[in-house]
Amino acid sequence: MSIWSRISDALAALTAGEGLTAVFERLRTPPERSVAFAIAVIALGAKMAKADGQVTRDEVAAFREVFTIPEKDTAAAAKVFNLARQDVAGFEEYARRISRMFGDEKDPLTDLLEGLFYIAMADGEYHPNEDIFLSRVSGIFGLSDACFRSLKTRFVPDVDPDPYAVLGVAPDAPMDEVRAAWRAAVRDNHPDRMMARGLPEEAIKLAEKRLIAINKAWDEIATAAQA
Repeated sequence: MSIWSRISDALAALTAGEGLTAVFERLRTPPERSVAFAIAVIALGAKMAKADGQVTRDEVAAFREVFTIPEKDTAAAAKVFNLARQDVAGFEEYARRISRMFGDEKDPLTDLLEGLFYIAMADGEYHPNEDIFLSRVSGIFGLSDACFRSLKTRFVPDVDPDPYAVLGVAPDAPMDEVRAAWRAAVRDNHPDRMMARGLPEEAIKLAEKRLIAINKAWDEIATAAQA
């Protein structure tokens, strides 16, 4: 059974009146948890896409860059997206449910917020309502301000790049600390670790983009230190 078939089953339960609490409770552990993650990233992404007043083809296409959807499962994926994008209301409930499901595991929640940033920037613009949306979701997830700023720095073009924020270290941190943070970030974003978090395999594409930003940040800091 594909991930999208399992998503269809979960949606059928929601439609039948089972409720978010019961459905997400059954999706707390792998491999079912990857279904919940997929539902969350699509539902929250669809609601965020609607937050700026319109859903563009670029934003829809961004989903396909994160999730490889087999032709036979396109209808199930479209059902999730269309159900969620009807309006902005309700996104906080999705965010709370997914946050409770992962509990103190902040890495999957950071991955999810990263996916939302990716979708937000798919049309080349960062709308103020999208910033409000993402900031609110980050708060519900219990992520730090530094984490939010780091993602925003990487994805939003008009935000001054801050390599220290990308690596999550202070600008005055000693090089040994910066180097350790860089190595830890590279290690934590290894595909095997990503899959161990219970994410769909397709979400590893985001980790590949993240590694590019992480290595670029280290190169900038290391080059400046040698100057």
